[in-house]
Amino acid sequence: MASPPLQERDDRALLRAHLDGDPDAFGELFRRHRDRMWAVALRTTGNRELASDCVQDAFISAFRRASSYRGDAAVTTWLHRIVVNACLDRLRRDKPTSILPEYELADRHDAHASVDVRLDVRQALERLPEGQRLALILVDMHGLSVLEAAQVLEVAEGTVKSRCSRGREAMAQMLREPSGQP
Repeated sequence: MASPPLQERDDRALLRAHLDGDPDAFGELFRRHRDRMWAVALRTTGNRELASDCVQDAFISAFRRASSYRGDAAVTTWLHRIVVNACLDRLRRDKPTSILPEYELADRHDAHASVDVRLDVRQALERLPEGQRLALILVDMHGLSVLEAAQVLEVAEGTVKSRCSRGREAMAQMLREPSGQP
């Protein structure tokens, strides 16, 4: 009996097929998840070029180390963790010059107000400690569950809840301040 086409297989089956030597299986995983992983990298690094480099590094790492996938989390959670780690490694090593990340948060129909809101949110998010910023990006901006974010960040669920709560509180305070400054 023939295997179903790659497009019809779930992520775990594709990863198994890749490990079994299918030359196209990992390409299908990449096709499915590259845009979401790039969005994670962009929001983590705040720089389009750096995000692209991080996604490339992450997928190369995932390709080479696919056998390290234990199966206790979704493949997308495993990929998120690899992408976030690639971003953090690159940020620590490269120290990017861009201060404000390129977040796409505001309504695009109200040009003036949306620019102001985006700038205020960018500045507030950038001022948060790294742990709070990453937890908020994963949970609030990418819609991961607390459990998934905990797996990506390799911390306890309670830590993610705490970081999100403290981060939201700190951002709310910063956004209430005139012009976002203390």
